Amino acid sequence: MATLFTPAQAGALKLHNRVTMAALTRSRAGDDGIPSHLHVEYYTQRVSAGLIVTEGTSTGDVGKAFVGQPGIHTEEQIAGWRRVAESVHAAGGTIVMQIMHGGRLTLPSINNGEQSVAPSAIAPGVELHGANGREEVPAPRALEREELSGIVAEFATAARNAIRAGMDGVEIHGANGYLLHQFLAPTSNLRTDEYGGSAENRARLLIEVVRAVAQEIGAERTALRISPRHNIQGAIEEDRADAAKTYAALLAGIADLGLAYLSILNIEIDSQFVADLRTQFGGFTLLNSGFGEMTELDQARHIVQDDLADAVAVGRLLIANPDLVERWENGLKLNAPNPATFYTPGEEGYTDYPFAE
Repeated sequence: MATLFTPAQAGALKLHNRVTMAALTRSRAGDDGIPSHLHVEYYTQRVSAGLIVTEGTSTGDVGKAFVGQPGIHTEEQIAGWRRVAESVHAAGGTIVMQIMHGGRLTLPSINNGEQSVAPSAIAPGVELHGANGREEVPAPRALEREELSGIVAEFATAARNAIRAGMDGVEIHGANGYLLHQFLAPTSNLRTDEYGGSAENRARLLIEVVRAVAQEIGAERTALRISPRHNIQGAIEEDRADAAKTYAALLAGIADLGLAYLSILNIEIDSQFVADLRTQFGGFTLLNSGFGEMTELDQARHIVQDDLADAVAVGRLLIANPDLVERWENGLKLNAPNPATFYTPGEEGYTDYPFAE
């Protein structure tokens, strides 16, 4: 029986335990999106995790989703990430980059004044933190049919750049209401072409992105993150039957690839819905219970030891405890995360959480 502390192999990725670091927005890059020495220190501190997944990293300026988001589309950004990867590897860690396009979840004050793009010209009805404080997100421009191949190519290029930067692989962000999730959700995708309407059509773009990235860098270094029925940031999937059909179509469209892993964000970790996703994928699976509560040790053990997934993705406790795995394994007291510093600039709440003595 696997435990949290049992090593594992996920495609080309060697995990020295099954506690993985989820992608976590931290907003520490500057306007140029170049990772700094703080990123090097932050990620290197957390090599106790069996796998590190970077914060969501933008594939281009138009898709930049939040203030302080790093990118992977300029040579300077690639060089910055290379310093991160080299340091993590020198410390014995495994690291993949989550690559993402914000779609309509951006602001002109974030993305150089560009209008956002999305499957349909529907505002998400949310506010985001922009350069001038909280701002209502404006309506996006609907992507033209002939533009979609460019979105696919943008993800493939970002994946190639991540490997050039020394990453062990990439995790494609198909979750949390961002562009690829916007295509999946019936409330944000009202298209009438072959990329909208039916479950199979709404899954089409994400399938094309996954297949293009796998062809670019190898399926064994390609992973996918999904958050079915998360109902966040305007990507609403309240119809359980429709969501089941949509994600079944998605997973059927990539089943032959043999991806490194599938990461599932869903609060109903014991549900048949989540179990079916794992079965349909048929490979190494990470599971995260969602934003409602922190993933504590008991729940992490339940996920792995009761075979709900092959590994657990942990967020906030790895922010506050860079050595979380050692603390869990040895029954040591934990630091409490400070939400007030999750998205603020500088080292406070980023690299200054103490290690256990």
